[in-house]
Amino acid sequence: MAMIYGRSIGCSLPRLGALRSVLSCSRSGNNIRYISITAQRYANDDAKLDLPALDQKWRQKWAALQKVKSAADSTAQKKYVLPMFPYPSGYLHLGHLRVYTIADVVARFHALQGHDVLLPMGWDAFGLPAENAAIERGINPATWTTSNIAKMKEQLDIMNGSWDWSRELATCDPSFYKHTQKIFLLLHEQGLAYQDEAEVNYDPVDKTVLANEQVDANGCSWRSGAKVEKRKLKQWFLRISEFRESLLQDLEVLGKNGDWPERVLTMQKNWLGKSTGATFKFPLMVLQHVTHSAIEVFTSRPDTLFGVQYLALASTHPVVAQLAAQDPELQAFLDTLPGLPPDSKVGYLLPHIRAVNPLAYHEETPEATKKSIPIYVAPYVLGDYGEGAVMGVPGHDVRDHSFWTTHHKDEPVRFVLAASEDESTTALANEPFIDHGVMTAHSGLFKGRSSKEAGDMLVKILEEAELAKPVEKWRLRDWLVSRQRYWGTPIPVVHCNSCGAVPVPDDQLPVELPKVDEHWAGKKAGNPLETLDDWVNTPCPKCHGPAKRDTDTMDTFVDSSWYFARFIDPHNNDAPFSAEKAKKMLPVDLYIGGIEHAILHLLYSRFIYKFLMGSSLVGETEGVQEPFKRLITQGMVHGKTYTDPATGKFLKPDEVDLSDPAKPKVVATGEVAGVSYEKMSKSKYNGVDPTGVIEQHGADATRAHMLFQAPVSEVLDWDGDKIVGVTRWLGRVWDLVQRLSTLAPSPQQTPRQYFEKEAQRFGKMTEKELGQWDKVARVWREVQKTIGSVTGSYEKVYALNTVVSDLMILTNVIVEEEKEVPAEVKREAVEALVRMMAPITPAFAEECWAVLHPTEGETSSIFKSEKGRFPVVDGTVESLLQSRKQTCAVQINGRLKFATEIAVVPEGLGEDEKTQWVVGEVFKTEEGKSKLKDIDVGRAKKVIVVKGGKLVNFVM
Repeated sequence: MAMIYGRSIGCSLPRLGALRSVLSCSRSGNNIRYISITAQRYANDDAKLDLPALDQKWRQKWAALQKVKSAADSTAQKKYVLPMFPYPSGYLHLGHLRVYTIADVVARFHALQGHDVLLPMGWDAFGLPAENAAIERGINPATWTTSNIAKMKEQLDIMNGSWDWSRELATCDPSFYKHTQKIFLLLHEQGLAYQDEAEVNYDPVDKTVLANEQVDANGCSWRSGAKVEKRKLKQWFLRISEFRESLLQDLEVLGKNGDWPERVLTMQKNWLGKSTGATFKFPLMVLQHVTHSAIEVFTSRPDTLFGVQYLALASTHPVVAQLAAQDPELQAFLDTLPGLPPDSKVGYLLPHIRAVNPLAYHEETPEATKKSIPIYVAPYVLGDYGEGAVMGVPGHDVRDHSFWTTHHKDEPVRFVLAASEDESTTALANEPFIDHGVMTAHSGLFKGRSSKEAGDMLVKILEEAELAKPVEKWRLRDWLVSRQRYWGTPIPVVHCNSCGAVPVPDDQLPVELPKVDEHWAGKKAGNPLETLDDWVNTPCPKCHGPAKRDTDTMDTFVDSSWYFARFIDPHNNDAPFSAEKAKKMLPVDLYIGGIEHAILHLLYSRFIYKFLMGSSLVGETEGVQEPFKRLITQGMVHGKTYTDPATGKFLKPDEVDLSDPAKPKVVATGEVAGVSYEKMSKSKYNGVDPTGVIEQHGADATRAHMLFQAPVSEVLDWDGDKIVGVTRWLGRVWDLVQRLSTLAPSPQQTPRQYFEKEAQRFGKMTEKELGQWDKVARVWREVQKTIGSVTGSYEKVYALNTVVSDLMILTNVIVEEEKEVPAEVKREAVEALVRMMAPITPAFAEECWAVLHPTEGETSSIFKSEKGRFPVVDGTVESLLQSRKQTCAVQINGRLKFATEIAVVPEGLGEDEKTQWVVGEVFKTEEGKSKLKDIDVGRAKKVIVVKGGKLVNFVM
């Protein structure tokens, strides 16, 4: 078939006549801006659009449709979309609205593509906040939590989400935590859950153990603010260290194709913290009794051993503990450490004890290295990493350099490495050189060798003398899951003096939390389980003798480490999930949540999933086992914040005069208030209730505005005043649909059939008919372009903001050319627009679809209709609708004179013929005639035509 050309897509000027201002948008790349355009007023504008009323109408219809179970298409591709489930605080904020809007939009998009989509919702319901709220209010945390879930479920419902509530779960429900206990016992059976005495962070106010990350830089509890104490308690651990290699290696799989953000992968790698190096023994010189003859130190840089000028020990190191019993000043220093930041440069010089570098025993070692070195206790040394001791190398480590120059200002720093052999390209003398390089004269016989080679040699030499050993170290520690509190999953273990720790039998699960209403009514802190003799005392399942239940409960991260797997089989009473459903529905295809969960929640979920997929629950599995194929991390939502410029104080809403929104003023002083966007908080008075916004503007407009304001991964500066732009756009689409519904039925032909038919008489068209062809082609070409760009943006997820802008642009084009477009093309264009809008504005799209398809009945839904499937490109652009015109930039001596529209250069012309043809076409245009009338281009030395006629340069 011959190639047919249509007019290129461009910006159209507003038509004259009865005009009204509306809001539209244009886009260049990812930069979106609003522009004001005009559109002709039509007679049927009195069909009012009430978006909140549409929300209510269609939520009721969706609820009715959900009760009618449709037969699942067994051939449909499964798509599991999951936002991180919320803690039921009783209040949904705009951050919740953002993540759940993103999840629902993506789920609806895949549903419209014909996928079998799973979008469940549940509640991360255990945890200390509920227990604290219960103590404060004197009520059971279960009562508080259940009430909050009901409130938040109501709020979720008005967001127009498509949640599968038949799969709803709450981690505090015994039907859920029964299976959390089963998983714990599976781990225990495999030796992956064990008890050990460990030093823990203990909050004396909340009376519970805290993880390291729950202790702030000042040594205080993240929740109560109390000074954290160090205590030794017998604790339950999960042996996550057994999975550390696969947890590290499989990050490469997750990083392919950008499936997980690079930032998250880096954070996970750093938390796992694999490093290779060696442990060295530093013999001790002591003037008082200690049981240790040497201190072992791990380092990943054995090449710097010649540069060790001191040792630093953690406060928990055995040598420190032994000396503190004899040294009151040392003990007093240790008592101050919990209140110091981890990067503090303070240190306690241990008297009467020094260390000797293991290289001191080699006769060729320089004298400086043979000297004994001081030993400090320093807060920057971690007791649970390496050996609880570090070798201080001020010349080649930033932290060591800072510590050394604080305590030894007058002593020189020893540099044993340099960037080059002549040492001329090394960093400044007062700065450490931290890279690998070449050994210096301070390295004795190793001078001139590469540092990596020298490091390997040093380890081998000292290994023969039993003073060194090559080792591999990890920052990751086994997961401490014990919590000394009530509101969590009880640990299903009974402690018997004869049998030890005995698992609770399967038929006795769940071990349920007992009711302790008197405890809450008395507003008592602490763990009431410890004092409930009737509950604690129980027969041993093994010997039937007297025994006691474990009174600890599990860290809430245990619940959230597997909840996503329960959603696939939520009513299974016998097992957490069936093997068949696991193989069919897992892993999660798309997981959406905040970057704040990048380390612990995701790491623990990966560990538990790997364990479960290899356990007796599932049987044999092949390949890499990861719970989340793709991870999307959305940015935070910031609120508009007003401050008093005189005091810097945050202003309450009634303290700001917004009579002129462009110049908000402080009511008390009349001064112009400071305006910024900051993280929403009660103290800044910048919180926004999403329920109020939805009640005012409707859920669909709020969803579209939420997505339009910023790319998914970036911070969103919430400005509710701008929602009016989205509502105006929806009004324009509604007007289009209303006008289309009044047209008489069109011939039953597709746009492609229309263009193929018209193409047969293309050569006989008049100029007027060609002009109409161009307008019709412009509309359909824009439809096809938008289908491609919007489909890509929905799939990428991070570019959802451009979906709204692209659909606005398409709306403009349809409206501008509406009168020239035949009914069959116009109808298909508007229906394609509505179907592309449906994931973002579902209730609005449903109403438009019902207007366009009144014969489908009251129970019809765009999400259930075959006709409502997401549109796909039809190939007309490539085969039929290539542009007849192109823009030509005209230059004089390389400088742009003007641009004009000319016909596309015919194929088969030689270079000279092409030049003559382009010049002739330029002079046919009005711009060419007027702009070149005073220039004799016939005398040009050279005429250069490039890019197929898109540029012509007259060299005069």
